[in-house]
Amino acid sequence: MVDLPQGVSAPPDGALPHPDVSSGFAAYVHIPFCAVRCGYCDFNTYTNVSFGQGATPDTYAESVMREIDLSRKVLCLNSGSDDAVGTRSKLGFADATSDGGVQGSGASLGASADDANTHDAARPKLTSVFFGGGTPTLLDAHDLRTILEHLRNTFGIMPGAEVTTEANPETITPEYLEILKSAGFNRISFGMQSAVPRVLQTLDRKHTPGQVRRVTEWARDIGFEYSVDIIYGTPGESLSDWERSVREVISLEPDHISAYGLTIEPGTKMGNQLARGQIAAQDDAVLAQKYERADELLNRAGYQWYEISNWAKPGHESRHNLTYWKGGNWWGYGPGAHSHINGVRFWNVKHPLAYANRLAAGAENNSPAAGREILSDAERREEYIMLGIRLAEGIAQPCGIDPQVIKQLIARGLLQEQPARSRGQLVLTRQGRLLADMVIRELW
Repeated sequence: MVDLPQGVSAPPDGALPHPDVSSGFAAYVHIPFCAVRCGYCDFNTYTNVSFGQGATPDTYAESVMREIDLSRKVLCLNSGSDDAVGTRSKLGFADATSDGGVQGSGASLGASADDANTHDAARPKLTSVFFGGGTPTLLDAHDLRTILEHLRNTFGIMPGAEVTTEANPETITPEYLEILKSAGFNRISFGMQSAVPRVLQTLDRKHTPGQVRRVTEWARDIGFEYSVDIIYGTPGESLSDWERSVREVISLEPDHISAYGLTIEPGTKMGNQLARGQIAAQDDAVLAQKYERADELLNRAGYQWYEISNWAKPGHESRHNLTYWKGGNWWGYGPGAHSHINGVRFWNVKHPLAYANRLAAGAENNSPAAGREILSDAERREEYIMLGIRLAEGIAQPCGIDPQVIKQLIARGLLQEQPARSRGQLVLTRQGRLLADMVIRELW
């Protein structure tokens, strides 16, 4: 499991130096429980769920709502700060925006049109909400609804906001989806991973390919947008296995598809198997071939790549994830969750019981934050490059980059020539997507 980053101590009351999010912010809600821990997973998740009050699936919502209350105090005490305004222009970027550039992108979804008018206009509104994990749908659907309602009552949700939950196919029923729909969820992200039973078994996934088709049909009939995730590079997966998965996910007609290369981390079950020689990681050439084949098939089916690992039908890009990639503001609720508010990154204690106990302390100083870092202008510039270059729109050429570096990247086929020469926009080629880390190092 990934350790928390190094940083400095966070204030016990959670106070931030520049808390103004009056233009809106996103909310991420981490659900740390899983029925089974997948062999490749290094997320902050737990299959032992008997931790105590506020840290079990049936009492967890109360802890999250306490953190929501805390975030209201932190974010609403000092509305009107102009700290965030002009930050990008100060760093020398031609496309400077103060809000991360996420307003207005994507399709209009079904949050209540009254949400933006139910609170004081000076109070920040949520631009998107995303429940992830773990397995959010291990919680009772009414608990997810309760948390979402508390966010709505506390901050308000912008009209048309994207409200998503991740879901494992084996945890869903039509009745569950109906409750989510009535609560204001409008998007489901299903974890399919593969259409090949043998590959699913290697990944320790418990659903069958047939269950994925069934739940996506339910979601479509009930009126959800839905995304489907798949993974390439599982040990033992052939190119034909991968093509079968890509063709199957296309046949499900999702609005959005994520295709991730499997990373085997030390300390995971698969990491230990790799260290003992029980499995073999696929080499980079095979992984590149699988990525290129997926891109070809998805493009042919009408899906456009908009981020290295993500494709969507036009207008259905994940606006919540674009908040991350464009350096916007978000608050992450839950154990181990990370947040970013106006150049300050902070993260919560990892263990569910430690998280619950911090919030249940009953004192003013009850923030679950374990640490934080305040990004310098140079660090924010680096993040702009690292995150923005992943997007199909690319980034405006940062000041201070040697023009010869750009010319060499174009000559090596890693950056597209036309946008770089005509408007100073750095956009990866397909080959550049495969070597994005190298491109980032060159631009730094």
